[in-house]
Amino acid sequence: MDNGMDTRRTTRALATEAVHAGRDDLAGLGLHAPPIDLSTTYPSYDSRAEAARIDAFATTGAEPDGPPVYGRLGNPTVARFETALARLEGTEAAVAFASGMAALSAVLLVRASMGLRHVVAVRPLYGCSDHLLTAGLLGSEVTWTDPAGVADALRPDTGLVLVESPANPTLAEIDLRAVAHACGSVPLLVDNTFATPVLQRPVEQGARLVLHSATKYLGGHGDVLAGVVACDEEFAGRLRQVRFATGGVLHPLAGYLLLRGLSTLPVRVRAASANAAELATRLAADPRVARVHYPSIGGAMVAFEVHGDPHEVIAGVRLITPAVSLGSVDSLIQHPASISHRIVDAGDRRDAGVSDRLLRLSVGLEDVEDLWSDLDRALGTPSARPARSGAMAQG
Repeated sequence: MDNGMDTRRTTRALATEAVHAGRDDLAGLGLHAPPIDLSTTYPSYDSRAEAARIDAFATTGAEPDGPPVYGRLGNPTVARFETALARLEGTEAAVAFASGMAALSAVLLVRASMGLRHVVAVRPLYGCSDHLLTAGLLGSEVTWTDPAGVADALRPDTGLVLVESPANPTLAEIDLRAVAHACGSVPLLVDNTFATPVLQRPVEQGARLVLHSATKYLGGHGDVLAGVVACDEEFAGRLRQVRFATGGVLHPLAGYLLLRGLSTLPVRVRAASANAAELATRLAADPRVARVHYPSIGGAMVAFEVHGDPHEVIAGVRLITPAVSLGSVDSLIQHPASISHRIVDAGDRRDAGVSDRLLRLSVGLEDVEDLWSDLDRALGTPSARPARSGAMAQG
């Protein structure tokens, strides 16, 4: 959808892009805040021209020139968010969806439509992504492997290689450049939800597709559900066609909230990451904690395994919210084996490093001393175990 914005690459810093990308045309429109376009349909008195535009979309999936056509084809407010996210990830385009799972489903459907139903994937992934692949709900077939085995797992009908780094929930990291090289001509999709473009831009390391559950850090306030794929324009066109056919569109209000969320993304990620690094250090030195997982690139996520009952820790927090999801301004904690990864087979879960004693902490913007006080209380009285520091594991 043509919203009159200049989408050319610039050399502006990420923090500047986060504030201004998707808004470049506002001053010329006499506006300061981006408008919210809630229209589902748009008037046109030239039906011949509309037919030509729809034919063009059906052929390439390119955004129609001129005024909008219909809400399922695209929306100007959502397009602003897509423009901004593409700029932050360094891609030609981005396509937004109603959720992260809708975005992943669209990618799988694009490849399946080309007869490429086989997926090579590396565990751990987000639990529902794992389930979508394992259950073959979209007709896909998956081969699970470690990063070193990607090249050997490829087949003539392989349409996608899927990794998540840092991974949910263990925060394991993958050498993306090495995996991208192993993929050859097969597109590498990197779930970049945990890192965000603030900490890494996978396309710079060879990935063709970058997936976000935009519900998390991109929105950042726990009040919007969305997904997005950043990619080249050719793949974006196919994604738009799938989105139009399946109806997994993002609501304009969600697009507005996401665009607003991007403006503070670098500040939020860096501040929360500082809190997380401090908490990871304290947890690693605590005798009640068996192991701490914290990625080498940093970030606002911490995973840790306790000697005691992890369910008691969940029940004991008061400031930190015990809830699924992550990436909000407030801190959240959950037990992956019970919630986010419950849908994954128990054996597969443990083989991927998701132990029954693992807790996943999404660190927010609260004062770190208040967060530590809450965790310290929830961890309970130190056990009689040897007073040794917990191990700090990095990706």
